[in-house]
Amino acid sequence: MTSPVVELSDDRAARRGLRLFLKRDDLIHPEIPGNKWRKLKHNLGPARAHGTVLTFGGAYSNHIRAAAAAGRIFGFATIGVIRGEEHLPLNDSLAYAERMGMRLTYLDRASYRRKHDPDVVDALRERFGDFYLLPEGGSNALAVEGCAELGAEVPGFDVVCCPCGTGGTLAGLAAGLAPRQRALGFSVLKGGFLSGEVERLQRETYGGRRGNWRVEDGFHFGGYARRTPELDAFTDDFAERHGIVLDRVYTAKMMFGVLALAGRGAFPEGARILAVVTG
Repeated sequence: MTSPVVELSDDRAARRGLRLFLKRDDLIHPEIPGNKWRKLKHNLGPARAHGTVLTFGGAYSNHIRAAAAAGRIFGFATIGVIRGEEHLPLNDSLAYAERMGMRLTYLDRASYRRKHDPDVVDALRERFGDFYLLPEGGSNALAVEGCAELGAEVPGFDVVCCPCGTGGTLAGLAAGLAPRQRALGFSVLKGGFLSGEVERLQRETYGGRRGNWRVEDGFHFGGYARRTPELDAFTDDFAERHGIVLDRVYTAKMMFGVLALAGRGAFPEGARILAVVTG
C-alpha cells in the first residue's frame, strides 16, 4: 500500500523559498493507519504463526489500538500490557482495543520500565502462555524494514520529516531514502535519548547506521502527550488554513517544528520538504 502526497500552500514556508508537502500515511488503512501499518506489516506472519501477540503501551497508545485491530482483522489473539493502573471507565483508545478483542492487563510504572527484562517477560509468559512479543510502539527490526519502504516511496524530496516516539519510523525511513536525501525526526518525548534508540534499531536491522538523519529534540512541548496553549493555537490555525486536523501527540509537534525551523532559515532556499502524517 502507498499513500498520497499533497502540496501545501503555506506562506511561512513560501517566504523562505521552500515547497512543503505532506505524505498522508494516515490514509493508508482505515483501522491500522500510517506508521502502525508499516511497522506491523512484516510482523503479521510471525504473529499469525504464534497465534497470540503481547505488546506494550500507554493508556492512549495508537500502537495498542492498531495491534488490537490487526489481531481482529488478521486472526490472532492480542494482549495489551498497559503502563500504570487501570482507570474505569476505559478511555476511547483502550475501549476500542477491548472491542477489537484485546485482553488488557496493567503493570505498575516501576515494573513497566523493566518490561523487556527476562524476569518480567517470563512472568508474563507464565501468566498468559506462549506469545509473539512486540516491543512498545511496535519498533523492532521487522518494523524498521516496513518503514524503509516508506523511504523508497518518496524520491525527489530533499528533507523528509517524521515525528518520533520510539524511533522505529525514523530508523527505517532514513535507511530507505536515496543518498542525497536526509531524514529529520521530531521527538515527542523529552530526555534527548531517541538518537540512541534509532541507532540501536538500525544496528539490530542492518548491522550499523544507515542514511543521513538527525533527531530534533526541541519541540516536545513538555513530553509525551503534553500540550501547551501555543501548540493548541498552532494546531487550530493549521486546520483552518489547510483543512487537516493534526494529531496533537505526534504530527502537530512535527509540523510546528518544521515551520519553526523554516522560519529560522534552517533549510536551504528551494528545498522540497516532505512531512509524513503518521496517523
